[in-house]
Amino acid sequence: MRNYFDLPPAWLLGGLLLAWLQKTYLPAGLAFGPVWADLVGGLLVGGGAVLAALAVMEFRTHRTTIIPHREPARLITTGIYTRSRNPIYLADVMILAGFILFWDAVLALPLVPALLWVLEKRFVEPEEARLAARFGPEWEAWAERTRRWL
Repeated sequence: MRNYFDLPPAWLLGGLLLAWLQKTYLPAGLAFGPVWADLVGGLLVGGGAVLAALAVMEFRTHRTTIIPHREPARLITTGIYTRSRNPIYLADVMILAGFILFWDAVLALPLVPALLWVLEKRFVEPEEARLAARFGPEWEAWAERTRRWL
């Protein structure tokens, strides 16, 4: 049951729920500004959605699992994975940051680095260890030329 809830979308939804609750019930009279925050927030949410879609397409093309706790059949090093080793997790962080800006949930801003930390510790580091063990030199070469986040 632990693995069912211990997935990145659940962590993202939790962050979004906390940000929405802060915006709704504890606005604190703070705001980012009406125009630019909406624009940047929308760009982050939209960009995150596009980034996630591109990554999912690579998983489908390579016919390997997208579930973080499972053993991958192949190492994906093409498409969006030439730019970032973790585009889906990056998309999650972008989406959370975008909604926080759009909602003017100023007090929820610490959720962005908190989500980044959770994703890194619970998913990225264990996944990278599994990939290194399974794909060895191929993983090392890809990790050397491709950044973890950006």
